[in-house]
Amino acid sequence: MLEAQNLTLGPIQNLTHTWPAGVSWVCGDEGTGKTTLLRLLAGEVQPTGGSVATPQGGVFWMNVQDAAHNATQVQACWDALRVHYPNWHDALLKDLASALQMNEHRLKQLHMLSTGSRRKVMVIAALASGAAVTLMDQPFGGLDLASIRVIKEVLREAADHPSRAWLVADYEAPSDLRLANVLDLNGST
Repeated sequence: MLEAQNLTLGPIQNLTHTWPAGVSWVCGDEGTGKTTLLRLLAGEVQPTGGSVATPQGGVFWMNVQDAAHNATQVQACWDALRVHYPNWHDALLKDLASALQMNEHRLKQLHMLSTGSRRKVMVIAALASGAAVTLMDQPFGGLDLASIRVIKEVLREAADHPSRAWLVADYEAPSDLRLANVLDLNGST
């Protein structure tokens, strides 16, 4: 699915790893390179060494905390992303926007949203993208328990997908999700 060969940048040093279909986790303490790794896998930054092999079908990555998105309306953000992902699931976006109580925010600019609501914009887009590989950085941060349950339910369903991979980075891997792979960066940096 997704493969890193001797990947090097900042805290990520000579990392070789393969992520299979299903839901995988990258965990580690602050500063161990979780976000750096996702940015490398997405092609947002270039490694100082090594390479990344990505499958056909695209890689989804979005950092809505980036100030460059501040003036973008939620719906405009989703509309702009939709054109880049041919397997985009409008029905899933609609269901998630409702379940995560984001319908009332569709016309708001991102800078008007709380950290948790900004994160929901990214998570909804990530899960609806239909990309072969979906990268999510700390999807539960700033969210209430009901929202976390909704996202975990989608990830539970994703765990059985035979050809798509979801790679989630957070401080620790959850015990209530079936994971295809766990990469702990605490010992590998």
